[in-house]
Amino acid sequence: MANSDLVEIIRNEIGANGPISFARFMELALYHPDRGYYASGRANIGRRGDFFTNVSVGSLFGRLLASQFAEIWEKLGRPRDFKIVEQGAHDGVFAADALSALRRSAGDCFAATSYCMIEPFPIWRERQQKNLREFAEKTSWVASVDEIAPFVGIHFSNELFDSLPVHLIVSGGVANGATVWNEKFVTLEHGLSAGAPSGVKLRCPGARFIFTSANVSRFNLQLDRLGFFPAGFETEVNLAAPKLMSEIAAKLSRGIILTIDYGFSRTEFYSLHRSQGSLRVRANQKKLSSPFQQIGLADISAHVEWTTLAEVAQSSGATPIGFTDQHHFLTGIISKSFPEADFDAAEKRALQTLLHPEILGRNFQALALGKDFRETLSGFHFARDPAAALGL
Repeated sequence: MANSDLVEIIRNEIGANGPISFARFMELALYHPDRGYYASGRANIGRRGDFFTNVSVGSLFGRLLASQFAEIWEKLGRPRDFKIVEQGAHDGVFAADALSALRRSAGDCFAATSYCMIEPFPIWRERQQKNLREFAEKTSWVASVDEIAPFVGIHFSNELFDSLPVHLIVSGGVANGATVWNEKFVTLEHGLSAGAPSGVKLRCPGARFIFTSANVSRFNLQLDRLGFFPAGFETEVNLAAPKLMSEIAAKLSRGIILTIDYGFSRTEFYSLHRSQGSLRVRANQKKLSSPFQQIGLADISAHVEWTTLAEVAQSSGATPIGFTDQHHFLTGIISKSFPEADFDAAEKRALQTLLHPEILGRNFQALALGKDFRETLSGFHFARDPAAALGL
C-alpha cells in the first residue's frame, strides 16, 4: 500500500531526469506539498499513531520544559520581549502545554513571552491554531526561518533534525589510502526508468523502486578524518541539518538553541559497529523493511549526528553549553525546579516513560547552544562537559 499519486510523481521525475538521490526521494515522500507524509497532514503521532514521542506522554513534558524556559528567561536578565520559536511543532500541543505551565507557574515570564511557530504547511498551521486558540494574543506563525527577525530568547525543537532528508552512502573499500564512497540513488527497475508503457502502475512495497549507486567525492572530507571504512559499510550524510542549524543560529541575537532528538556524536555515529546506518521507516508503530513501502504513508527518519550541528552553530557564534541524554536532562530540571513535587499517578507514569533508559531516557539527547549566553542550565547539571561529549 502506498500513495499512488505520490508514487507516480516520483516515478515521473526519475523517468524525466534519471536516478535521484535518496535525499530527494525522502524530500518527496515526506514533504511533497500535496502528497507527502508530513505536508499532507497524514503524520500520526502517539500510542495509536505511527511513532511515539515525548509529547505523546501528556502535558508533563511541556511542564518540565516550561520550567527550563523560565530559567533561561531569568538568566537572560528577564527581557521584556522574550521570544520562544518552535520548529517542527506538529499539532501545537507542546506549545499549549508549555504556555499553560508558564502562565500557571511563571507569570512574569509568561507576560514577557511571545511564541512563534515555524510552520510551512497550512494543514498543520490550522491544527496548531486550533490547539493554541486560548493563547491567540501570544502566538504567531511564519513559514520559514528566513521570515523571523533577529530575536532574544529560545529556538526549541523536538524531533526536528531526524526528519530532514539524508544522503545514503556505502563504502566501496579502500583504494590509494582512502575509503571509496558510493552514493545510493533511487531508480526504477530495468525497463521502467524511461518509456514505461502507458497505464503501468507501480505497486509497493519495493517491487518497482530500486537502489543504484555511483561514486561520490563530495562527502569524503567529513569522513576521511575518521579512518578507513570496510567495503559494505553503510551510513548517512545529512546536508540539510547543518544548513538549517546555521540559519537558526544566525537569527538568534541572544539566548539558547535547545533541540531534543535521537542521535550520536560524530565518532559514535560513524563507528564501525554501526555498519548498517540508522535509517528508519515506521508506520502504525511498526518498523518497515524498506523506504519503498507505504510511500507517503510512513515516516522516514535517521539519527542526528550531533557534532556537526554543534560545529556549524559555533561558526555562527553559538557555543555548546550542554549536551546529555534526556534522562539526565529532565532529572536536572526536576532536581532544580520540582525537588518536592507531588506528581500524580498519571504524571508518574509519564515521567517513567520520559526517563526510563529503555524507552525515551537514553535514546534521546538534549543539545543546548548559547549565543551571548554561557551560564549553566539546570537541565545540564548532571551532564559532562559538552565539548568533550561531542568530541569537539
